[in-house]
Amino acid sequence: MSESSPKAVVLLSGGIDSSTTLAIAKSMGFVCYALSFRYGQNNAVELESAGKIAAQLGVGKHVVLDIDLSIFGGSALTGSGQIPKDRTDEQISSGDIPASYVPARNTVFLSLGLAWAESIGAHDIFIGVNALD
Repeated sequence: MSESSPKAVVLLSGGIDSSTTLAIAKSMGFVCYALSFRYGQNNAVELESAGKIAAQLGVGKHVVLDIDLSIFGGSALTGSGQIPKDRTDEQISSGDIPASYVPARNTVFLSLGLAWAESIGAHDIFIGVNALD
């Protein structure tokens, strides 16, 4: 990428949605700055993956930001509740909010991504999520 390539902040969890989004942003010619979060989630495997993916795709910088969303409760991802596994297609497509939903998580993440984008002169922010996030 050249000095004139546009910068973008990409929210990168290390999961399939955000990893694909990072690859798309790179393919569009952006110099990508990956932002990951340690937010009190129980499973750190995705963060390890985020670091590997960021390195493999050659981001301009990868930052892991600590923010504790577990203080608000309400999610199996940040609390002691069980993360549902082996759900049927019917359960998944029911439209019910899953136990793994973290209230306003992506809104908080986008706000912090915007702060970083402003500080580095990026005009684009990418997020890869699914409808229930």
